[in-house]
Amino acid sequence: MQRVLRILGIRGIPAQHGGFETFAERLACHLLAAGWRVIVYCQDEGRGPVVEDMWEGVERIRFPISHAGPKGTMLFDLKATLHAAKHDDLCLVLGYNTAVFTALLRCRGIPCLINMDGIEWARAKWGRAAKTWFWLNDWAGCWLGTHLIADHPEIKNHLSTRVSPKKITMIPYGAELIETANASLLQPIGLTAGSFFTLIARAEPENSILEVVRAFSCRPRGVSLAILGNYDESNAYHRAVRAAASDEVRFLGAIYDKATLGSLRLHSIAYIHGHQVGGTNPSLVEALGAGNAIIAHDNRFNRWVAGPEALYFSSEGQLSDMIDKLLTNATLATTMRIASRQRHADALTWKDVLQAYEQILTRFQA
Repeated sequence: MQRVLRILGIRGIPAQHGGFETFAERLACHLLAAGWRVIVYCQDEGRGPVVEDMWEGVERIRFPISHAGPKGTMLFDLKATLHAAKHDDLCLVLGYNTAVFTALLRCRGIPCLINMDGIEWARAKWGRAAKTWFWLNDWAGCWLGTHLIADHPEIKNHLSTRVSPKKITMIPYGAELIETANASLLQPIGLTAGSFFTLIARAEPENSILEVVRAFSCRPRGVSLAILGNYDESNAYHRAVRAAASDEVRFLGAIYDKATLGSLRLHSIAYIHGHQVGGTNPSLVEALGAGNAIIAHDNRFNRWVAGPEALYFSSEGQLSDMIDKLLTNATLATTMRIASRQRHADALTWKDVLQAYEQILTRFQA
């Protein structure tokens, strides 16, 4: 009997929005090659009928949603869950932001695994109402999910305060090994290999982007800081980040081209990671896969992912000194790059991650 999986909780495949979409794309293709039937629920913009089609052998069920923002996401998640509840197939939900909807699956006795992502309600960007919603869904996911997946040991510890650790499996995020990349792809964006640091993150206060920009801009560096992500002048935080930047800071916007991203990662001096909360962040894992020297915000999440050879900062002054250290100590930079590749190889390859998912999904296959 063919094994079947339905994937919910993402915008869709192919990946165009973030880490969960990239993961879903890779998992779907991996399972398809192993003989599974995979159905992915996708959110389209606008109005019209539900469309069922195929992408690279993966079945897609595409719901048109006319509402933008969180309201649209919630509506899409509800429609996708209602559709999945009409079948008896194993479900994998990526994220717990609308976990309360999985009660529809639980009532039908449909096995549902939930990747619980980070501690969303702790993020500074959310107001009281949103934080309350996420907190409630954190609990709902723990109760309603057949089994939980944590992408970081600290996330598993958090979930273990709500349910038995036996109900939780820790599987981190993965990344490709990048050993070669075309440096000429940097020319159109005004960069040259080995002359810039990178920062790839959503422009939110908890990602320390303002602190990073201030630290980098406090004196001339002779190199650039390349920042990827969208910055909107109508957003006060975005304006503050731009205002703090020296002329050596380059705002490159959102870049989704994989070849260009690979070149940015491989040819950077180091990757600066300011995330203060969350589990195994995809951008940090991808930097390890590219062998980047890592300077990261000092917290328990980043320390487990990046390992002991990375540099960790708690203040702008510390970060500024670490930037200087990497620019003046080639031996240190080389040691850190080797350590990053080893950390990636030890625990964060796509091969290991996808095999771990297949194993746990097979366990709950009806």
